[in-house]
Amino acid sequence: MEFRDVVRRRRMVRNYDPDRPVPAHVRERILEHALHAPSAGFTQGWAFLVLEEPADRDRFWAATTPETAGGGRWLTTMRSAPLIIVPHSNKNAYLERYAEPDKGWTDRDEARWPVPYWHIDAGFASLLMLLTAVDEGLGACFFGIPAERIGSYRAEFGVPDEYTPIGAISVGYRAPDHRSRSLDRGRKPVAEVVHRGRWRA
Repeated sequence: MEFRDVVRRRRMVRNYDPDRPVPAHVRERILEHALHAPSAGFTQGWAFLVLEEPADRDRFWAATTPETAGGGRWLTTMRSAPLIIVPHSNKNAYLERYAEPDKGWTDRDEARWPVPYWHIDAGFASLLMLLTAVDEGLGACFFGIPAERIGSYRAEFGVPDEYTPIGAISVGYRAPDHRSRSLDRGRKPVAEVVHRGRWRA
């Protein structure tokens, strides 16, 4: 598939064929491509939790779903995904990397960072996984874990404190789905979001 087609076909897919697991070689390709994401100082301060077994996926949904969520259509269809990958960032890895001699900083002061590149880099890796899924003929969706459920997620899967889940990615073969109301907003045109030479209203 041409890269332009991969980009154009990328959508957040929220319903999957539960009877078609993601082949092992495709799963590994998705993960391997994530490792080619850029990272500040080549820190690579990311980690990925892979959940394929039905019992593990059930534990994930039980740990991350707010009690007030109920059994709505979104949750029902998302639970059909045969593969869940949870990308994590590690702030300490970046603070330590930039305190090394080749970076010239002698402290681990977080104030030196204008933005949290540990989260951004994990986001880069996530996007590569989303694009790889499309290239392999699958669908995927990046979604957030509610803040109030992070603790229960950590406890359920033994995630160390220094790793922060930045979200989760469901992956599988696409099944018919309802159209998201968000799509009614349409994609913003280039002229509306690109500023050339200087910022213009």
